[in-house]
Amino acid sequence: MRLRPALDLLAQVGDLPAGDVIDLGCGNGAVAGALRTRFPYRCLIGVDNSPAMLAEAQGYDATTLAEIAAWQPEAPPALIFSNAALHWLGHHTALLPQLVGCLAAGGTLAVQMPRQFDAPSHLLLRQLAQRLFPDRFDFSAYVPPVASPAAYWQRLAPLGDVTLWESEYLQHLGPVAEGHPVRAFTESTAMRPFLAQMDADEQTRFRAAYDAALEQAYPRLADGGALMPFRRLFLLLRRSD
Repeated sequence: MRLRPALDLLAQVGDLPAGDVIDLGCGNGAVAGALRTRFPYRCLIGVDNSPAMLAEAQGYDATTLAEIAAWQPEAPPALIFSNAALHWLGHHTALLPQLVGCLAAGGTLAVQMPRQFDAPSHLLLRQLAQRLFPDRFDFSAYVPPVASPAAYWQRLAPLGDVTLWESEYLQHLGPVAEGHPVRAFTESTAMRPFLAQMDADEQTRFRAAYDAALEQAYPRLADGGALMPFRRLFLLLRRSD
């Protein structure tokens, strides 16, 4: 299920001009195989800011260690594809036009980002962290890192042909040995920045409170798993020639 949104985005990418294909925020290369199958004769380049992730990444013609916000291609690429990476960065009103400016004429920017930040899976993290550790967490001025589709359209429409949509995936999370299935899903992603600010005992306390809240928000199924709706935003922009 984690790869499904990337495949749904890739299916909507149309014809491309000459140029490379960039997997921006490629991580350990989860999407490399799909990109290679779709564009077998293109130079495929993975870009990420983690040396450990790039060391695991396979299937690319080349990889580049770089921060996304500072990255610049050696030559204008035909496609910049970013799957579940840009929500970790801020300043999208500047970042996305910057990426469009890197493209070859007629090239495509294809982006998929979670827009789950007001759902219980993510909202409870902020609420519990602020309640349990008010000395470290204050979300009174919180602004979600991913804006509405309309906000992106208004900023990007002058730069090319924009297509935006959202999909909500109903994910069946199977039973886990410890804790709630939703916690098992978020622990390595959305939960990670919270845990990084806690010691071991605090992490145990936080996990227990989160598990208890999740039991109410996402009731268990008969098999011990749970259903979790997960909303994602998709953006395609074909740069004006």
